[in-house]
Amino acid sequence: MRVVLAEDHALLRDGLTRLLTAHACEVVAAVDNGPALLPALVEHRPDVAVVDVRLPPTFTDEGLQAAISARGVIPGMPVLVLSQHVEPLYARELLSDRTGGVGYLLKDRVSHVAQFVDAVRRVASGGTAMDPEVVYQLLARRESPLSALTVREREVLAQMAEGRSNGAIATKLFIGEKAVSKHINNIFTKLDLPPSDDDNRRVLAVLTYLNS
Repeated sequence: MRVVLAEDHALLRDGLTRLLTAHACEVVAAVDNGPALLPALVEHRPDVAVVDVRLPPTFTDEGLQAAISARGVIPGMPVLVLSQHVEPLYARELLSDRTGGVGYLLKDRVSHVAQFVDAVRRVASGGTAMDPEVVYQLLARRESPLSALTVREREVLAQMAEGRSNGAIATKLFIGEKAVSKHINNIFTKLDLPPSDDDNRRVLAVLTYLNS
């Protein structure tokens, strides 16, 4: 798996490079600033980009914006964003593009090596990986239009937002896969997400969740 890494702190950048290399990833480029990121992404066209939201020179959202711009050139390029704090606006902006794998993790999660590597692989394969803290803080902001969901349906939707499959949700919540499927269908119905050839209802449900 080929990775482009963007992180301005040298020690963390080196640590991430070593960690990814140890787990069968090839870090084809490791940059430390926003202006260098977009050319690296376009040149190398990685299987996944692992990007710090805030990069020099202004330390605002250079990493995120470079990744979004790269997805304009390379539609669906998988992007896993790392952030020091929960920033809901960035999470929503990243997920607003419904093509390709996306992820948003707090940097603290990197210390949980197995979870971090799993998130990288999940995003590279086209899935979603949302940090639980991001998910729960977004849910706490306000409930509508999720107020129609039961407690269990909200728990299932929270797990969906973290990128888990039906089987993984069943394991996490100690329920059967059939029950998970039933809850998900109820979520789609209550969020007014009818079947469509064009839209991924799972992604749309997560977007509704994050925007609520």
